[in-house]
Amino acid sequence: MALTKEHEDRDFPAIGKVPENRRQKTVKALWISIWLFYLSAPVTDLISGGHSLGVRLLGGLGLAAFVAWYLVLVFRTARQMPVRRVLISLAVLAAQATILSLTLGREWLVLFVYVAISSGAALPAEYSRWTVLGTTALLAVTANAVPGGTAYLAGLLIPALMGGFAMVGIRAMIRTTMELREARATVAQLAANEERLRMARDLHDLLGHSLSLITLKSELAGRMLPGQPEAAAQQVADIERVSRQALVDVREAVSGYRRPTLPGELAGARTALAAAGVVADLPADLPAEPSGELPEEAESALAWSLREAVTNVVRHSGAKRCRVTLETRQTLDGPVLELTVTDDGPGGPGGPAGPAAPGNGLTGLTERLVAVGGSLSAGPAGRTGFALTARVPLALGSGS
Repeated sequence: MALTKEHEDRDFPAIGKVPENRRQKTVKALWISIWLFYLSAPVTDLISGGHSLGVRLLGGLGLAAFVAWYLVLVFRTARQMPVRRVLISLAVLAAQATILSLTLGREWLVLFVYVAISSGAALPAEYSRWTVLGTTALLAVTANAVPGGTAYLAGLLIPALMGGFAMVGIRAMIRTTMELREARATVAQLAANEERLRMARDLHDLLGHSLSLITLKSELAGRMLPGQPEAAAQQVADIERVSRQALVDVREAVSGYRRPTLPGELAGARTALAAAGVVADLPADLPAEPSGELPEEAESALAWSLREAVTNVVRHSGAKRCRVTLETRQTLDGPVLELTVTDDGPGGPGGPAGPAAPGNGLTGLTERLVAVGGSLSAGPAGRTGFALTARVPLALGSGS
């Protein structure tokens, strides 16, 4: 049976990822230990090289210390070690290789190959390119000082150079893989944050409008009782309808499928303004678009702007009249569709005769409009009143 991806990740450490459990550490150690097979020459020399018992013990301890030091450097490739500590460790390895080769013979020159490989694996490229060359040069000098060492030199120089520089490339690949993994995690986090912002904007716009309308109709129904029970019942029926629609809108917004339209928001604005006792001057139809077409994303951003503006008129302005215009304009950047909502109330978002405060609603609208290449401006209109203007670009096309 084939292993699942989950089992593979659990058993084998990913490239550039620190082993997370004992099994992964064991697997990585086994892969690294395979290359210790080339130490068979020094081991054979210890066993059958004619050395005394004392020399064998000291040589065995030196080889064990060398291998342990080498494994620590190579095993920690995925972790960033201080360069100074690595350089000191490599100096110790090179010293061990030199002493063992000079005292025990030419079979021990193979240790320099491991010094070159560990330097390529543990150091950044700007250092390792020089340490590999330096290790190879030390190998050549030591081989000339060891009896018969030049006979082994040709077979060791190429492995030392190729192995060292191959590890430089592998280390660069590991670091790149780690950076890509971190970048992927960052992108996922940013996407999650963007989705939370989208949800916050949608819920603010949806519930703010619907709850304001429910509050107004509830107050209106309360004033009609007990003198006008039939009219009050109509208002209660409207409250039920708005509540159900708000529930549907929230579900659609959570699912990510809801896209408000200008005709729908114009109809909703007419209902909300009438319920608030505000005289509404709204366009009957959308303007013709002779110079371009309105993309769906741009229409959605403009519809959200209309909803937020009307909600602010109903909740904060204290206005008696509200005028909404939709016009196509030609600008230096191309044709745009401009939505303007003005009222005559003294209590707009910025307070009486004050500037617009960048609250959640206006901030969310600005983000929506900027995302489709549009813009938003809001502020006092004349001595009293407030005006909000939203613009979105029209896509160049045949138009209608």
